[in-house]
Amino acid sequence: MGQETVAETIKAITRKHLEENNSLLLGQCISAVGWVNGTVPDCQGIIELPMTDIAGAGIAVGAAMMGIRPIFVVRFQDFMTLNGSPFINYAAKSKELHGRSTPVFIRALASEGIGPVHSGVLHSMFMHFPGFLVCSPMTPKEYKNVWQVFMEKDDPVFVSEHRLSFQSTEELLDVMHEHADITLYAISASRFQLAEVANELGKEGITCNIVHIVWLKPFDILDRYLEPLTRSKRGLIIDASFEICGAARSIAYELEQASGYPVKALGLQDNTKCLCPPFQNKFPDAKKICESVRKILST
Repeated sequence: MGQETVAETIKAITRKHLEENNSLLLGQCISAVGWVNGTVPDCQGIIELPMTDIAGAGIAVGAAMMGIRPIFVVRFQDFMTLNGSPFINYAAKSKELHGRSTPVFIRALASEGIGPVHSGVLHSMFMHFPGFLVCSPMTPKEYKNVWQVFMEKDDPVFVSEHRLSFQSTEELLDVMHEHADITLYAISASRFQLAEVANELGKEGITCNIVHIVWLKPFDILDRYLEPLTRSKRGLIIDASFEICGAARSIAYELEQASGYPVKALGLQDNTKCLCPPFQNKFPDAKKICESVRKILST
């Protein structure tokens, strides 16, 4: 038997939770078009929601308030601009304001290759609101760790998934060098670009530390973030989400303040997320990341 994919990991976690904890999974078109990329099992506890967005999210919040710990699935993160209201205004606030926890596991899927309202990566938006835990796991082990945190705590968790990770079986490991020229930190699907980046820049004599980021909020200043930066003295945060007012800039600020060394940010341009010419706006690929690194090192 081969290694478990991210999709298989999510499916197994979901089945166990629904069957053993008598919980619920809620979402639109769950059983259609491949059971959400093969991440949802055909078992008890699945509720197909009508195309009502805010109302459906409200049902999930109500279930969480009753102690059910539901999983809420949004096939495209762009739809969180509608579905987000009950989570932002109730789930994320109820613990602080009313002493009543609302633990809901929000699976928000991102894509690369679909249209302008089906390709967004919006985790930065949910970092802005108090009360959420925000993460972006891309490997089987990371997803298991995220689920464990959700089950141990009583907060709503916004899980920024990406379809590019679903067939992945490998863990993404940090790479450290004693005399690196720059430290690259990556979030979401941009993490899959870093091995190629390090290889290409290595041909030019540029050595890169690689650090993978899963938890966006809270973002704790860990030694594994600071130590390589203090050696390389320059850093770059790369994200598949928008750069302006986004996770990359926020984390770059945190690391720069903590280390005293310059840290830049790289993400989507401030244009509509789309892959259709002439409006292409892809997340930073290896070529663009290499260009950014060269620019940083030349100044």
